[in-house]
Amino acid sequence: MENKEEYKRRLKEKLSESIDYSTESTDEEIQDLIDEMLTKESRVIPLTIAERQRLRRELFHAVRKLDVLQELVDDTHITEIMINGPNTIFIEKDGRLCRSELCFESQEKLHNVIQQIVADCNRVVNEASPIVDARLKNGARVNVVLNPVALNGPIVTIRRFPDKPIMMADLISYGSITVEACDWLSRLVKAKYNIFVSGGTGSGKTTFLNALSYYIPKEERIITIEDSAELQILEAPNLVRMETRNANVEECREITIRDLIRTSLRMRPDRIIVGEVRGGEAFDMMQCLNTGHDGSMSTGHANSSKDMLNRLENMILMGMEIPLPAIRQQIASGIDIIVHLGRLRDGSRKTMEITEVLGYEEDGIKLKTLYRFVETGEDAEGRVLGTLHKEGELTYVEKLRAAGL
Repeated sequence: MENKEEYKRRLKEKLSESIDYSTESTDEEIQDLIDEMLTKESRVIPLTIAERQRLRRELFHAVRKLDVLQELVDDTHITEIMINGPNTIFIEKDGRLCRSELCFESQEKLHNVIQQIVADCNRVVNEASPIVDARLKNGARVNVVLNPVALNGPIVTIRRFPDKPIMMADLISYGSITVEACDWLSRLVKAKYNIFVSGGTGSGKTTFLNALSYYIPKEERIITIEDSAELQILEAPNLVRMETRNANVEECREITIRDLIRTSLRMRPDRIIVGEVRGGEAFDMMQCLNTGHDGSMSTGHANSSKDMLNRLENMILMGMEIPLPAIRQQIASGIDIIVHLGRLRDGSRKTMEITEVLGYEEDGIKLKTLYRFVETGEDAEGRVLGTLHKEGELTYVEKLRAAGL
């Protein structure tokens, strides 16, 4: 007698064979087909009502959605899904990393799900082009790596974003930032200070940038530029969203962040928001900040505010042969404020430091720490305690005065 896993696999195969792929079947028709099949098969292995409902859902997901992945994608408590081949899935749920009991029945099934995801974004991934960024219909960011780069089978990493954008009030309630620092940053955004958000992977850079963007006056024209659309700026009436495109099999040429930044300059922007700078586009971003597009914002990976400046120098050097002093001058005059975020050992995300860029001198770019997170200990449940402590006053207040703030 077959066990439940064999039974489930056989039902999936039988369902797939029963569907007429030559016509467009509705979700209701598929579900009716599943119900009919389960009724006929109920004598093989008796199932409880709960087991039958779960099997019905799994069968529907297998043929209509993302197979075992759909259950994880639909769980609002899961923020990250890491698939290391068909048999290994890790998830981050409520800030904790753990291994899921779910797995794909075969590598072929995982491949099919991957192709379904990238096809929905009009992108291509294969052995010739084994790395791709995409997104799900709910806005979740997807990164895929295939053979020959991925040695242990297909690797898929999914970052899920909240259905409702997180606002600064939410970050305050989470303890990520103080009311004082939040109010101060809101004034800087309205006064068109150029703000750069730095931090490590998973520190909440995109979430913070999105929350900051809500302080932009509604009458301004905002242009967002991203590798994979993640920002959720919902209340800006004059909003233009642009996304990069990979080269594909239809011989469509690649469109990079650099291309989009240059194009945005011809679109009469009040603010340009670049989701993340990673390479040579840092030069174009600095050009924007130094040519009258005040109030622009972006993010980047770094371990500290100072490290972010060093990384920007290296990014610009990757794309242009410019003397280092000239690069530092561009960065120092382009960026006003760096907000550095971190993820602590308890999984919480905090604003670790807010720094003012004072300018460039012969020995490098000068920084001034205005706020710094000071840890005071841990509570009984292991949560890190501390506060964002004010350490200094803003030096350059001309933009605040000009804005009447």
